[in-house]
Amino acid sequence: MRRPILTLCLLHAFPLALLAQESVASPEGTNLFSLIKQGGWAMWPLGLLMLTLFYLSFLSWTLTARKKFVTEPLLSALRPSLRARDFAAAQKTANGSDTVLGRLMLVACAKGRKDEPKGNREGIEAAFVEAAEGEENSISQWVNYLNVIATVAPMVGLLGTVSGMISAFQTIGQSGMGKPELLAGDIGEALITTATGLVIGIPAMVAYFFYRNRLTSRMIEVGQEGGRLLDELENPS
Repeated sequence: MRRPILTLCLLHAFPLALLAQESVASPEGTNLFSLIKQGGWAMWPLGLLMLTLFYLSFLSWTLTARKKFVTEPLLSALRPSLRARDFAAAQKTANGSDTVLGRLMLVACAKGRKDEPKGNREGIEAAFVEAAEGEENSISQWVNYLNVIATVAPMVGLLGTVSGMISAFQTIGQSGMGKPELLAGDIGEALITTATGLVIGIPAMVAYFFYRNRLTSRMIEVGQEGGRLLDELENPS
């Protein structure tokens, strides 16, 4: 558990570390904050995107934790109720569990019929699958926002680059090519915003695929455990 957390912390520290490295490699008297200032207006939306990346990453980590999907006490409590086809007791147990499996079983057991063959397992499974799709969509929407950041951040950086180049050409038009030092600010704005957009977008893309695969694995586990629980209906006590 500690190793994945450490990896994610390093991943999300990457944008700040790279910007700090740029400030170290810059001329004397230039620091990280002066680089951010030199980046111009585009650094404001990029900074907001970076903060949003941090928030969504840790939110996605929390939402995809295993304890949010399946717990051993819930499984142990549901098995006897389903074996006895006591769907009211199973619903009560599921309602007391703040997990994805608990919410799915709460909805699915509403379709249970004790007197029908296999307790109306087909109806229970259909309700379980339908509810599972809704649960996965409600969680994946937060993960998908990471993909939005991975796409938008480089585009905002590119927009800042275009803005800087336009300013550079305006400076050339006004002062000519005799004073290249006048172009330093505009060119710096163009390059800094591009770099910042990339160092935000790359970790966001990695985080997106990481959490998407993690969510898929959790939902597969929920489906497998749910299937094993419904197998208890085949052997009523």
